[in-house]
Amino acid sequence: MSKSSYRNSNFYKKYLGSAFKKKQEKEENFVSLVFLTIKICFSLLALISLIKLGYSSKVRLTRLREIQDSYSYEKYRFDALTDRFDDLFSPEGEQRFMKDQVQMISRDIIRVIWR
Repeated sequence: MSKSSYRNSNFYKKYLGSAFKKKQEKEENFVSLVFLTIKICFSLLALISLIKLGYSSKVRLTRLREIQDSYSYEKYRFDALTDRFDDLFSPEGEQRFMKDQVQMISRDIIRVIWR
């Protein structure tokens, strides 16, 4: 190696080597920052999705409770009406049915009750 090329190689090692390292560190920091930003975005996306999922599950459970309550009420009414219908076919069921009926008579109507 000649003396000038030796000096040039020392120059490159001393000055340009540190500049190359700084540039490489800047690039690594930039890439790390990009990946950190992506991780934060995905974490926020997951958190928002979990919140939406929880809310929709709450709404679903509320609707299911309402449907269950409505079903229980209708089932109770059905059982009561079934019992009343079955009572019609028991002894004196027709008379009991007639007594249970709430019937309004208009003022100008004459009503005849056969016994």
